[in-house]
Amino acid sequence: MVTLHALKYSRATRVLWLLADLGQPCRRIDYDRTESFRAPDALSQVHPLGKSPVIEDDGAQIAESATILRYLVDKYGDDSHTPPKGTPAYWQHEAMLDYVESSFAGAALPVILPAFRGKPVPDEARAALNRNLDYIAEVIGDGPLLFGDRAMLADIQLSYLVALLARLDLLTGHPAIAAYWDALQRQPGYIAATAEAGPMAPPA
Repeated sequence: MVTLHALKYSRATRVLWLLADLGQPCRRIDYDRTESFRAPDALSQVHPLGKSPVIEDDGAQIAESATILRYLVDKYGDDSHTPPKGTPAYWQHEAMLDYVESSFAGAALPVILPAFRGKPVPDEARAALNRNLDYIAEVIGDGPLLFGDRAMLADIQLSYLVALLARLDLLTGHPAIAAYWDALQRQPGYIAATAEAGPMAPPA
């Protein structure tokens, strides 16, 4: 059975979502955040960078959400969380899956972090976020999700940052992304994961 090291209010919910979709249990080890909302020192004993999520399976330790998601669909022989291989949609999906942390996080976090601390958001950072949200809206198209009405790995990967933006009321002016967030919250895997481990974003 896969062991999941899960920090509260973190990207680990992505892994629980996919496992719920796959009907697969895991051994979950939970870690509470510190008073300053940081990861506890205990996670540094799991991974040198103190990261979450991290999974352990068959003697291997795997970090990075996108890699974990890809590992799990391969492990369980699932092909329902990506478009058909070899199609243009498949490669667009792979690009979006990597885009979330390689590009979108770099635009979202400079807005999320000051907003979370109650500080002003720099205009340049807000403009960069808006460009990225407009890009995601284009990919969604008719939606409701990135590739139709079923959550793909890229949707699961994107959900965490969208949850934080929604929690901080940072989706104003982006109705397509707000509708996308509503659609994500109706997915069975999201419902199961958050019922088990709590919300993705911290409460007000």
